[in-house]
Amino acid sequence: MSTVLLVEDNPHIMKINSETLTMRGYEVLQATTAAQCMELLKWHAADLIVLDIMLPDGNGVDICKDLKKNYHIPILFLSALGENQDIINGLRAGGDDYLAKPYDLEVFVARVETRLRSCAENRRYLCYGCLKLDTVSLCGYINNKDMLLTQKEFSVLLLLLQNTGKAVSNKKIMNEVWGIDTETESRALWTLISRLRKKLESENTRLEISSLRGDGYILEQL
Repeated sequence: MSTVLLVEDNPHIMKINSETLTMRGYEVLQATTAAQCMELLKWHAADLIVLDIMLPDGNGVDICKDLKKNYHIPILFLSALGENQDIINGLRAGGDDYLAKPYDLEVFVARVETRLRSCAENRRYLCYGCLKLDTVSLCGYINNKDMLLTQKEFSVLLLLLQNTGKAVSNKKIMNEVWGIDTETESRALWTLISRLRKKLESENTRLEISSLRGDGYILEQL
């Protein structure tokens, strides 16, 4: 079952969209403000965000930019702002689709279905800048060039990529990749991170694995 997060401050539109999607078999999360949206995403996984632009505590276009920095979730704008420039601004901010109000409910559902279908097809690949990881073949590519990753290198890079913009502690990496947290694995992790850094640097990716003071790593763009 796919989960759709509706971010909408109009109670009538929220009710209709929520009931329509629920009847189609989707799980629906509801937020009436940007702050509620961000809070829900801390505790719930969403497969699609339907985002209004004119919210009480922020502009949906700016919110979209913030969301795209931290989450790999497709965003469908649903807004009363329907001029060409409004649509262009939304799509350029990272929106994956745009539907202007008023709208036909069947068109809305079809747009939701299309975005979720496209997302499912693309889940095999995770991309960040010129880096692409294939979660089926367990291979990594830089500008479509095979990085020749070992299994553990792939696992560590995947974990960092899934948490872009967030710190991943040594303990979490070692527990998920090695299944145990010991001094031996800690040295092995340091060596592995060094190899990954060299592979990223050799291809001028503008990606960097930064060490955090004390404990952990973060993958970020320069």
